[in-house]
Amino acid sequence: MIRTPLRPLARILPARAKGENPDAIERENIRLRHEAMRDKARRRAEGRLLVLGATFFCAFAVIGLRMGVLAQTEPAEPRTSAAGAGILAQRADIVDRNGRILATNFDTHSLYAQPQQMIEPEKAAKALVQIFPDLKEERLLKDFSGKRKFLWIKKKISPEQMQAVHDIGEPGLLFGPREMRLYPNGTLAAHVLGGAGFGREGVHAAEVIGVAGIEKYLDDRLRDPAQNHQPLTLSLDLPVQAAVERVLAGGMSIMNAKGAAAVLMDVQTGEVLSIASLPDFDPNDRPRALVQGNPADSPLFNRAVQGVYELGSTFKIFTTAQAMQLGLVSPTTIIDASPPMRVGGFPIGEFNRKNYGQISVSDVIVHSSNRGTGRIALGIGAERQQEFLKSLGFFKPVDFEMIEASGGQPLLPKRWTDLSTVTISYGHGLSSTPLHLAAGYAAIANGGRYVRPTLLKQDGPQEGERVMSAAVAAASRKMLREVVTSGTASMGEVPGYKVGGKTGTADKPKENGGGYYEDKVIATFASMFPADDPKYVLIVTLDEPVETSGDKPRRTAGWTAVPVSSEIVARVAPLLGLRPEIEHTPVADITLTSADGD
Repeated sequence: MIRTPLRPLARILPARAKGENPDAIERENIRLRHEAMRDKARRRAEGRLLVLGATFFCAFAVIGLRMGVLAQTEPAEPRTSAAGAGILAQRADIVDRNGRILATNFDTHSLYAQPQQMIEPEKAAKALVQIFPDLKEERLLKDFSGKRKFLWIKKKISPEQMQAVHDIGEPGLLFGPREMRLYPNGTLAAHVLGGAGFGREGVHAAEVIGVAGIEKYLDDRLRDPAQNHQPLTLSLDLPVQAAVERVLAGGMSIMNAKGAAAVLMDVQTGEVLSIASLPDFDPNDRPRALVQGNPADSPLFNRAVQGVYELGSTFKIFTTAQAMQLGLVSPTTIIDASPPMRVGGFPIGEFNRKNYGQISVSDVIVHSSNRGTGRIALGIGAERQQEFLKSLGFFKPVDFEMIEASGGQPLLPKRWTDLSTVTISYGHGLSSTPLHLAAGYAAIANGGRYVRPTLLKQDGPQEGERVMSAAVAAASRKMLREVVTSGTASMGEVPGYKVGGKTGTADKPKENGGGYYEDKVIATFASMFPADDPKYVLIVTLDEPVETSGDKPRRTAGWTAVPVSSEIVARVAPLLGLRPEIEHTPVADITLTSADGD
């Protein structure tokens, strides 16, 4: 900084020559310097004041804006969420194939408290316990008397409960609107629907999310505003589902079974018109999952898509179908089913130690011969057997619109030996779900194409991959028809409706993996109807059935699963629009006579 001298010679010398006092020049320069210093200091101070004022203005503006936001904020407990993010409470309805409601929304209210606004907290606590017996008065009084500013009391209350709380007259008890999921049919199709619960919650809205079944599998679709809340149409037929569940429950009781499952599937479209698992539950009041013990003991366990079982002799038709497809046999080819037969050092026996001797391929299925099926399987070989079963979907979970279906992973042998080839040919050594079996039998019923089971209504038939020729499928259907007319499923015949199918009885493995129970089985009947031109496949599986009407308890599928299946067919076939075939009988000769002898 260059400063001007107080006594500059350029002015002092002329001033002395004129007789002026040089001190006056110095005093003037001092005054000007001080004025310049004051102006600079004032400008600095004004700048600081301006910055400080702007800072205070911005601070008060932010505080005021925040206070405004808080004034509009719901009095909910703090939680991690995006600021200002709205809660999408609305959820699309779920309907059956004919538009009947399976799941919808219901307007109700929640109850919460703001303790600081309460006048008589003790009276309020006592009154609330009278209305909601599950609440604890001591806990309520402690919360009402504490420092909390907000307290949830009930997330869902009925209109009657709301009126009772309103009558308490406590200003600190407040209500918030709620939209909850309602299943008007109760337990009907419970495992399919699964249930819903609350996700993000606020006082004025709650996020309804799926927790199981198709509600969870298609959660994004049901919550998507872009869908304009269009109902989700399922393939289920509500009257058919009700009939299947009713008959299955009765059969489970009569046969003293621990559990039961049924799958009814359209063989052309893959649509599942009914799928049931018992015991079941009410999705309006979904029970808690088991934290210990066997998951299959819970009513939440879906035996149709999660239950992985050895399905016994129902697999034999796959073995003969593949052998016919490969040209190894025909229905009339003679197979040696006589003993002894040992594979890998293990004997292969028959039910009740029967000896069928030399029988045709068709009779192998009709009589359900293990040795006959095993010898056919050895001709096929392990590699080709695996390829065929893989084409029928038995190597992975079924791609099905239920979140639980992903857990239905088939259990395969670690080493696929000749013994595995033989035992799997008659349904032992490979475990799968009833839904897998339904898809496999649908391929036989529809002429040889694999169709994926689906819970969504379809516009037309699926063009699935061909897994066998139409001729082989027709020959297989004829064998399955003979099983009902003259084989192990004689009680499966339904008057007016031709049924074809195969029984399967498999010993139930012990939970700890230590072999099989001697007196517990999984009984299955896989059927199709009408047998001459199948439209539907029906799988019925009973867990630990025992038929006790005779002198000795009977557990085989022919005595347990088959009669239950035939009753289901008799109930649902008319509902499906299938007209019964009336067998024509010859009219007896009639002789006209006259009462008066003419």
